[in-house]
This record gives sequence, C-alpha cells and structure tokens, in this order.
Amino acid sequence: MKSIGVWTYSLVLICFIFITDAWALAPEEVLVIANKKAAKSLELADYYMKQRSIPPENLVLLWMTDKETCTWLEYNAKAIPPIRRFLKKNPRIRAMVTIFGIPLRITGPKDSLEERKQMGLLCDQRKAIEQQLNAAAVDSTTHKSLQTTLARAQNKIRQFKINHDKTASFDSELSLVKQESYDLNFWQPNPFYLGFKDQTPKIPKSNVMMTSRLDAASVKIVKRIIDDSIEAEKEGISGTAYFDARWKNPGKKKLFGYAYYDRSIHNAAQFHSLKKILPVVINDTQDLFQPGDCPKAALYCGWYSLAKYIDAFQWAKGSVGYHIASSEATTLKQKDSQVWCKRMLDNGIAATIGPTGEPYVQSFPVPEIFFNLLTEGYLTLAESYMVSLPFLSWKMVLIGDPLYRMKINR
Repeated sequence: MKSIGVWTYSLVLICFIFITDAWALAPEEVLVIANKKAAKSLELADYYMKQRSIPPENLVLLWMTDKETCTWLEYNAKAIPPIRRFLKKNPRIRAMVTIFGIPLRITGPKDSLEERKQMGLLCDQRKAIEQQLNAAAVDSTTHKSLQTTLARAQNKIRQFKINHDKTASFDSELSLVKQESYDLNFWQPNPFYLGFKDQTPKIPKSNVMMTSRLDAASVKIVKRIIDDSIEAEKEGISGTAYFDARWKNPGKKKLFGYAYYDRSIHNAAQFHSLKKILPVVINDTQDLFQPGDCPKAALYCGWYSLAKYIDAFQWAKGSVGYHIASSEATTLKQKDSQVWCKRMLDNGIAATIGPTGEPYVQSFPVPEIFFNLLTEGYLTLAESYMVSLPFLSWKMVLIGDPLYRMKINR
C-alpha cells in the first residue's frame, strides 16, 4: 500500500477558510447525466432538476447499457464525447450528478502488449520455480529456499496486478472527463484533497469535476433521497452522531492504514462533541454497533463488517454516513445484497459513500475532514467529499444530492 500524509485539523480549517468563498456550488453549476436506455432515468433527472431549480439545458442524455457495469470501450465511445462537448460549451459547470440507470462501474481496458509481456515473464518465473520444487531430487534445504523464492514470485505477480488495476467506479472516472489523457493503472492523486500538502498534482484542478450519484434499488428510494435532502436543508437535522472505532484513541503518534482511519474516526467524534454540533456516541471496542443501538442516527462512520450490513440504525431525515470496508458499493440493485451502501439507502439514509471494488483503505474519504466540513454547513455534500477524497480514477462513489448542504438543529 502507498502511504498518505494528512494535515492536522487546524491546518484543514485554514484551508477551509480559503476555499469556502471560491466553491459555494450553485444549481446552475451542476450537470445532470441520465440514460435514455434506462427506464425512469429521464423521469428522475427531470424531477431532480425541477426540485433543485437546475436549468433544463443542464442535461446530457447518454445511450448506453443500463446494467451496473459497462466496459471501458462503451464508456469511451458513448459517455465521454457528449459530456466533453457539453462541458466545452458550458465552462461554468463544476459538478456532475449521474442518475439512476447510469452504470455504476467501468471494467478496465485490456492490458497493453508490454504489460502482457511483463506478466508472462513473471508467470514463467513462477512456473520454473514450481517445477524445481516438484523435482524428486530436491533436498530439504533447497526445498525451503525454493519455497521462499516462490513466495516472492507470487508476491510480484500480486503486486503487478494491483499496480495495473484499471477498473473504476463510473463517477470516479467521470471526474477526469476533461483530462484528455492519463494513466489508467491504479489511481490518480486528487489535487483538491486537503491531505496532499506541498505536492504538485499530476492533473490540474481545472480538469477535475466534482461527481455524485442519485441512485438506489428503486425509483422510490431515489426520490426519497432528493426530498429528504431538500427538507433537511430547510428544517434542519436532529439526531446523534455515531462513530464506530475498533481501538482506543492512540493519540498523535504517526499511523497508517486502518489505524490511521480508526484515529480519524475518533477525531471526528471529538470534534462534534467539543463543538456540541450533535450528541455523540463513540464505540471503541471490537464489537460493532448492534441492532437497536443507534436510534435517530444523523451521522455514521465505522468499520469493518465486509458486505454484511448490521441493521443497527434508525436513520434521521437527511442523515449521512459510510462504512469503511472493501465492497460496500459493488451493487445498489441486487435484491439480496447486504453491502452497506445499498442497505443504508434502502433503510433511509440520505447520502453514503463506498467502493465498487477493492479500494485499499487509504482511498476512503478521511472521516474527520469529510464530516467536520460537512456539518459546518458551508460546503455542500459534493464539496466536502471532494476535499476529503485522496484519489480519483479509482473505486469510490458518492451517492446523494451533490447540492445537499447540511443544517444542524442545535
């Protein structure tokens, strides 16, 4: 895994002061993308645009598969051209929202000839070692040495596959639609991410678009997401913030991976408690919240129950939350799926975040940045997501109204 460095929250707040006035996402800056081939997609796009007063011309209709997965070839041929044409004519657009019926993920293009050659060489090396191991004359000392060599060869193959992973969520790839060319292998650093200080981004900010998705298992749920977000903005949201860490707060020592994100969950809980933004419940035991533990849930962040939703929550209207695990947005439609994103949307949450494949933990939005900025009420959902998200052209997807601006009833 690649490590990432993140600022302390005091520095994040400094950055927040500078970006607030510059962003302030408005309805006329949102492009809505629907699928002519998908039943109800255009109907939902029209409903959302009217509810949010988005200009009717801010609509691009695609004609592509209505399945949850599309190929890179189809994305490249049927999605990129019309969206790029629109964006070139409408430079004010800063955010895009994909509507029910637009694919959820993109399979990567085939490996290049050079990549296939490299993989072939690695596989040949592994095969040669296996043949030596199977030789009858190999003594125990040599056998042990060959086993170590084989493990290294297998690890090289695994790492090669990781570094050449080209699959992505549709929306994450779409965020770079203005960029004419970039490496599709693995991920691209997000130039808006507040944690990448003193780093020169590979892709300029001007070529990055905020993306979000209005999608769920049914049209009824999507309309509920839209309505709840708008009502919560007007009436305010009341409830409790639930943060489900797995260990005690380790303090300020340098951490990586799950330990880093676990501490970030603690930091988000502390921020909301000290600022008295919402009542806070922090669980720092190995056991996750269980059914009945989380009434009137306004916020949630926790980990790790892989593709196995725990129905512990009564979601407040306008609630936002996500579960840090590897496959929680692989589907929003499969009836029997227990992935967290689908089940949270089924049960009443207004917005959530998850990966469409193996993302590696350091690609999740950093909890203390995302939740702390969202509940301050200045940035919209899409803006809070963008500045807390480390990587683009990768697996993560935001499901919710990009214009949703959280208002807390204190």
